[in-house]
Amino acid sequence: MLLVAAIQAESVPGDIGTNVRTAASWARRAARRGARVVVFAEAFTTGYDVDRFDAPGPRLDDLTWLAPLQEAVEEHAVVVLLGSVVEDGDRRHLATLLLRPGAPTSVVYVKQHLHPPEPSFFTAGSGGASVVVDGVELGVSICYDANFPEHAAAAARDGALVYVNSGAYFPGGERRRDLQLATRALDNGVYVVFSGLVGRPHGFVGGTAAFDPLGRVVDKVDTGEGMALVDVDPAVVAKARSDQRMHADRLPDLGVRSRVRVADPAS
Repeated sequence: MLLVAAIQAESVPGDIGTNVRTAASWARRAARRGARVVVFAEAFTTGYDVDRFDAPGPRLDDLTWLAPLQEAVEEHAVVVLLGSVVEDGDRRHLATLLLRPGAPTSVVYVKQHLHPPEPSFFTAGSGGASVVVDGVELGVSICYDANFPEHAAAAARDGALVYVNSGAYFPGGERRRDLQLATRALDNGVYVVFSGLVGRPHGFVGGTAAFDPLGRVVDKVDTGEGMALVDVDPAVVAKARSDQRMHADRLPDLGVRSRVRVADPAS
């Protein structure tokens, strides 16, 4: 069993120091609840602010800005997946950072599917990624990635039992968000863990939740700040995949499509 916590909290646009301290506080709270993995929303360290996308982001050649969160990681032996804008030479990415005890912070994943206006400011990632914690593999994704069924399917095919998604949904996106996340779980027989931004600057609607491998909500934060928790049980994944065969029966190639034209009787 692996207890995963998804955090729903408000990020202050442009205030990296405050946001990192907020993340450290939530990581400690999650650890006290028994969480081994703690997930934060897309761009949490910088805020997801369309009007600030062209502002310089944090760099990984000097990690002092992450010190408060790294202290929490070391103190409680937790693993943190942290959404952040990062600078990499002359490129800027929407990324997920991996913080773990006794190791330097690294970029574990760069968002592959960029939603307008993101392509004007960021460089997309070129491949998927997973993190294995205590023998449980977690596929990593960011927001719009989860809109594409093949993204979660690739993670499940490679061994992921959990599909982690961090996001920033604008008002009006609630139905699409919940439907797609639940479907990614059911299609692949995986747990889905989603962490969403809430509040400023665009009225983000949160929706932080955990879904079981049949697409059912296990825990959810409806409004405000909070955390959703889920115990990942490999046996539950195995049972779901046995009962719902889509993961095993998916064809690698659907072959050549045929097309039959029916004439218009009036012609």
